[in-house]
Amino acid sequence: MDHAHPEYSSPEVMTPEDLVRWDVAGERVMLAALRELAGFPGSEVVLYKNNVDGKGASYGTHENYLVDRALPFSTLAELITPFLVTRQVFTGSGRVGLGATSGAAGFQISQRADYIEAEIGLETTLRRPIVNTRDEPHADRQRWRRLHLILGDANLMEVPTYLKAGTTSLVLWVLEHLDELAEAGVDARAELTALRLAAPVSDVQKVSRDLGLTARLDLVDGRTMTALELQGEVTDVVRRSLKVLGTDPESDAVLDRWASVVERLGTDPASCAREVEWVAKLRLLDRLRTRDNLEWDHPRLHAMDLQWSDVRPERGIYHRLLAKGAVDRIVDEASVARAVQHPPADTRAYFRGEVMARYGSQISAASWDSVIFDVDGSQALQRVPMLDPTRGTRRHIGALLDASPDAAALLAGLSGRR
Repeated sequence: MDHAHPEYSSPEVMTPEDLVRWDVAGERVMLAALRELAGFPGSEVVLYKNNVDGKGASYGTHENYLVDRALPFSTLAELITPFLVTRQVFTGSGRVGLGATSGAAGFQISQRADYIEAEIGLETTLRRPIVNTRDEPHADRQRWRRLHLILGDANLMEVPTYLKAGTTSLVLWVLEHLDELAEAGVDARAELTALRLAAPVSDVQKVSRDLGLTARLDLVDGRTMTALELQGEVTDVVRRSLKVLGTDPESDAVLDRWASVVERLGTDPASCAREVEWVAKLRLLDRLRTRDNLEWDHPRLHAMDLQWSDVRPERGIYHRLLAKGAVDRIVDEASVARAVQHPPADTRAYFRGEVMARYGSQISAASWDSVIFDVDGSQALQRVPMLDPTRGTRRHIGALLDASPDAAALLAGLSGRR
């Protein structure tokens, strides 16, 4: 529980596709918990995967990225902010109501936009910032910092989640290699600096309420750009940077879909209804408004907005679209079902998950960066640190786990490796 709402945290992953897989697995975990809770008398509970209650409360969908410690935080925050402010055009989940308490009628792109009040800061429940300064990497602090983002929406559609993580990771990759790029003749630092917004905090709300995607944003250098134009500039910088740094099929797939969605949002937004959540939601709401002659403040529209995010397949509007094949998927249901029970194989989550499954009775505690074993019930607890998220993978530790009938054998094997 986090404050007054249940929270699911996905494990560490290496690719945006895996992020989607374990994010959707989290929905299945929460649904299973809901089903189990329904068996208790008087326990009628409904879970919604959204960010607002429509009455002033907002709860975040937090993203966490490990970033090279060598990249100064000031540079990171300055250069990534314009991208973060405008990425909502393809990551927003859509919301009925304007203002923190939905005091004004209307529809907007992002659920979190009205709750972002600062450019940089530590808070997460008040004066929420675009870039959060929390730096708990749960890893080797000498190598990595943690980029903690709280301005994004909860998405049920898979493409926005995929693009949210994939595009942000690509921008971070470019920022980590600014000097190398400059030496190769790509001045990504100058090009991204030129995209700085004059009023980034207010622009979060401005972009969110710009359903036509035509509003001009003031840049520090005196120019103006739409959110789509700014995203187009960032994709160009990333594409040219990857030609220097090298790329891979996963990065190319993210970049190609990113560029395609941004282009189509500018020419025919309706063509993105299978991929962009706010577009899909707005299309359904507009049909209801037209059919029944409803204004945006009508309670039925607010109810439909809420029902969209119901995690129950038989009740949630999104899940009905999913069942009809009306939205694009990134992962298949079989791999999601496996992800409910098994951790990613290529991060330290594999070690954590496997030892909990195999030796749970001999584990005293587990956290992001360590597992504490209590092998024989004595006071001699043994802590296994996990400061490198890329170690503890199946390739690294799988054979030893398979050869260890109990925790004592595992710990002896680990000691022999040191």
